[in-house]
Amino acid sequence: MSKTISLSASLEDYLEAIAHIVDEKKVARGKEIAKRLKVSRASVTEALRALSKKGLVNYAPYEVITLTEKGLLVAEDVIRRHEALKDFFVKVLAIDDNIAEESACRIEHAAPPEVIERLIQFVKFIEVCPRGGADLIKDFTEYCEKGGTKKSCE
Repeated sequence: MSKTISLSASLEDYLEAIAHIVDEKKVARGKEIAKRLKVSRASVTEALRALSKKGLVNYAPYEVITLTEKGLLVAEDVIRRHEALKDFFVKVLAIDDNIAEESACRIEHAAPPEVIERLIQFVKFIEVCPRGGADLIKDFTEYCEKGGTKKSCE
């Protein structure tokens, strides 16, 4: 969805943050967004104005903030990309959760939809494939941590 609306990585981050806050509290406030993204209130105001102009958020100064229907669709797409990348990093590459989270946050804005879809398919495949599954991932983790494995790949 977001590919049809031109948004910067920063504005996508705002939508993602708003979606998470609204999911937790039903509505968002500027100070909550600022705290979550570690930005100034002025930055939040500027971003909310831009998102409001694009029809993605319902915003008025000093009022609660919600996503429009279009904003929710874009936010869900960003969250889906983020979760797909993080799953791949953690489940397949055995990357530390914090590093995976930070990396997913950076890459989610640049990865084309085809790449995200393929990663989702690969994670699903590797989890159910008889030649793969948990053993393959465990062996790969051992290989990365120890610089090799005692088992041979068959």
